[in-house]
Amino acid sequence: MSDYRISHTAALEAEAIFIFREVAATCQRPVLLFSGGKDSIVMLHLAQKAFAPAPVPFPVMHVDTGQNFAEVIDYRDRRVAETGVQLIVASVQDAIDRGMVTEPPDGTRNRIQTPVLLEAAEKYQFDALFGGARRDEEKARAKERVFSFRDDFGQWDPKNQRPELWNLYNGRVHPGEQIRVFPLSNWTELDVWRYIGTEAIPLPEVYFASEREVVDRGGMLYAVNEFVQVRDGEEVFKETVRYRTVGDANLTAGVRSGATTIEEIIAEVESSRITERGATRGDDKTSEAAMEDRKREGYF
Repeated sequence: MSDYRISHTAALEAEAIFIFREVAATCQRPVLLFSGGKDSIVMLHLAQKAFAPAPVPFPVMHVDTGQNFAEVIDYRDRRVAETGVQLIVASVQDAIDRGMVTEPPDGTRNRIQTPVLLEAAEKYQFDALFGGARRDEEKARAKERVFSFRDDFGQWDPKNQRPELWNLYNGRVHPGEQIRVFPLSNWTELDVWRYIGTEAIPLPEVYFASEREVVDRGGMLYAVNEFVQVRDGEEVFKETVRYRTVGDANLTAGVRSGATTIEEIIAEVESSRITERGATRGDDKTSEAAMEDRKREGYF
C-alpha cells in the first residue's frame, strides 16, 4: 500500500505556497519585503515555486537603512537580477535628507524604518505585505496571525485580530488598511535551514563562519566596520564568527562558530538553546517589549 504522507518540510512548503496563492487571488497590490536575509530569501524562492512557470506577480521591496552588510546588498542585487522581479528600495537615508525622519543620536536607524515603510506602502498603495517573521523568533511574533491586520495608520493591535480557523484567511481591507502576511509563521530556524539545504538555495557569505575583527559589547560580538567604530576602552580581537540573523551591521552580533557548510549550520542550530534574535540582535534588548512596541507602531 502506498504511503501518501509527506515530510514535515514538504508540508510547511505546501502551506506557504497556499498562502502566497491566496494573497495573489484576494489582494489587489501585494509586495514581498526582501532584505537579503535568509527568511526573505526563502520567501522569494517559495513565491517562485508558487507561480512557476509564470513570473512572481508582485514586486519585492527593501526598506534600506543604509547600514547593511555589504555582502547582503550584493546578494540582494544579484538575486533580483536572476529572478527578474521588480525591486523597490525605500531609503531611510533619503527620508532623513528630506526631513521626514530624524536620525537618532546613537546613529541606529532600526526604529525609523517604520515611517519609511508606511510611506512606501501608501505611495504604492500596497494592501498586503509579505514578511519573513516566524513565531519561534520572539514572543510578540509568537502571538501574531498569519494574516496580521493593520489599520489605516499601519499599526498592529494585538487585541483586534481576525480569527484564523483551519486554513481560512480573511484578506479583505478598507482603502488604506493593510494585511501583513507571514508565510513562514509556523517554521522554525531549523526548518528554514533544512529547507535551504534541501533546495540548495544560495545565501550571502555572512551566514557562514569566517574570521573577523570584533569587539565584545555586553557579551555580544560586533564586527568592526564603517558602522561599528571602536569605543574608548574596547579591545579589538579576531574571532571566527557567523551570523544567525542579518539586520543592520551596527545592531547585529555574530556568534562564535566554525560552521562553513549548510550541514554544519544545521547541526549547530539543532544543539542551540537560545533563539537567533536573542543571541544576536541588539535592537531587541532595549526593553522586554521592544518588538511588540515597534509592531504597534507599524514595524514588520
